[in-house]
Amino acid sequence: MITLLSVIALGFFLGMRHATDPDHVIAVTTIVSRQHSVRHAAVIGALWGVGHTLTIFVVGSAIILFGIVIPARVGLTMELSVGLMLILLGILNLTGIMRWITETVTPAQLGHPHSHPHGHGDYIHSHAHSHGPEQHGHSEDATPVGWMDRVFGRIGVYQIVRPLAVGVVHGLAGSAAVALLVLTTIRVPSWAVLYLLVFGLGTVAGMMLITAAIALPFTYSEKRFARLNRGLGLVSGLVSLGFGFFIVYQMGFVNGLFTHNPTWVPH
Repeated sequence: MITLLSVIALGFFLGMRHATDPDHVIAVTTIVSRQHSVRHAAVIGALWGVGHTLTIFVVGSAIILFGIVIPARVGLTMELSVGLMLILLGILNLTGIMRWITETVTPAQLGHPHSHPHGHGDYIHSHAHSHGPEQHGHSEDATPVGWMDRVFGRIGVYQIVRPLAVGVVHGLAGSAAVALLVLTTIRVPSWAVLYLLVFGLGTVAGMMLITAAIALPFTYSEKRFARLNRGLGLVSGLVSLGFGFFIVYQMGFVNGLFTHNPTWVPH
């Protein structure tokens, strides 16, 4: 019983440590930069952790219980998916920043234009526009996530799906490494599966704390320093984009996914 409790405690705290991996932090920072409260940010972190835990538990349990061996090319593809996800998140963030720069440099000339912040769902920005008919400056759908809002907005779970999907992708990339680590230290399959579950719960808790802490400068600057807030959003988008391309390069060329001799060591 003491050994089992030790395994549970170790799994939980290692799960919290796992939440601080650079690719995880960059992904949630890019998402949280569009939130306007610490509480909402913590919920996003929890949803990310649930998606991550779901994949870790399912794939890891299959490896532990059935001895599934993941080929190098498949493993590299799972790692590559994280890079592609980070690139997508970075583009979504930078699209809003670049639109603001363009509209600030070349403001509208008709109808006494002026500028102030306004929102489209969870997307908030400012640009020069008029309040006359058809003089808003852009259509309501012309926002970085406007097309997704049109497609998924009516479902009612759109805000839940985004961080959940990102967590699933990240869990897919790390599931093999976690499962192989467990196999080398815990010989009892049932204990190993329990460890995966507790590890996932620790990841959820850790990510909630991280996202709440990350959201503080964004929410503070949004209320008091609009320019600083835009700068933080720009930095988060650039970091996400750059790290995403780095992962794609590492998996595709350094580890050989795009060549005939792929090599993959789960880590």
